[in-house]
Amino acid sequence: MKTSRAFSALLAIAAALALFTGAVAAPILCRPFYYAHIGPLKLEERTGLTRDEIKTAFDEMLDYCLGGEEFSTGVLRWSESGRDHFTDVRGLFLLDLRVFAAALAALACLGLAAWRGRIRPALLLGRGPAFWAGAGLGSVFLLVGALAALDFDRAFIIFHALFFPGKDNWLFDPAQDQIINILPQEFFRDCALLILALLVLGCALLIGFDLLRGRRTGKILHKKRKT
Repeated sequence: MKTSRAFSALLAIAAALALFTGAVAAPILCRPFYYAHIGPLKLEERTGLTRDEIKTAFDEMLDYCLGGEEFSTGVLRWSESGRDHFTDVRGLFLLDLRVFAAALAALACLGLAAWRGRIRPALLLGRGPAFWAGAGLGSVFLLVGALAALDFDRAFIIFHALFFPGKDNWLFDPAQDQIINILPQEFFRDCALLILALLVLGCALLIGFDLLRGRRTGKILHKKRKT
């Protein structure tokens, strides 16, 4: 069976992309994650809305961000500027989901190619693609997470400056775009923590898989040498 460094690199990139975009998609697709914040963040008391009104406003906003045609926020008022921001958000959400799907498809195709073509990934500096996907992605986001933990408010501003360059419509007027009243910064902080936790867990699993696989391969080779 032949080995390929290019095959290893493609596997590592596809695995890293799948893990990253999948972690980002988690708080987007898991609506109960938001619902679980309504009570602890005292959103009903802070806004004067019922739990059902808060959930409806959030659901309608998220439906639009996931490709819905019409923007709405339940009983809450919104402005054209606010809607334009959520249009930008929709573009980012849909891009993430498309890259996630493409990365999963790439992993499936690479796995099929390995099975049919009798090709396996070559080791890169003694380690397999799972290790480099986990180590590379983990290193970057542990650093990002550490910096954000030092000053989340500043990190929040930098994030918007990077992903919405030249725009300030993400700075909502709570009287005009009332959706912001049910999306406090604490919720976004918890979304960031969830994404970081999933990334760390996923990276640890990838690294652990590679280390176990390497140990198992080493034992097999050792036995063959003895015989």
